[in-house]
Amino acid sequence: MSEATETFESLWSYCTADKRAIPRDWHKLYEMLANKRQKSSGGWTPSLPLILAAWDVTTPIEKHLRFKEHVEWADEHNQLAEIASYLRSLPEDQWYHFGEF
Repeated sequence: MSEATETFESLWSYCTADKRAIPRDWHKLYEMLANKRQKSSGGWTPSLPLILAAWDVTTPIEKHLRFKEHVEWADEHNQLAEIASYLRSLPEDQWYHFGEF
């Protein structure tokens, strides 16, 4: 799909095809997001990926929904084409799929 025609819906459809759940290098995607900021409470906007300590205490669907928030953030901050290019370039083995984690 060309960058000019990429929409949130088209990218999210790609990200959920073939039981895709989250990219294996989710942190790299998060680092690409613009306008991240730390809240006074210590948390982040958008929220951090559910990796490291959070990995074992969250369900696959919680991880998937957090990843969706990151794709939505990219859309809202005019980064959809950049994020889409990255995600669409990942080989299939660079994705976690539902049923394997």
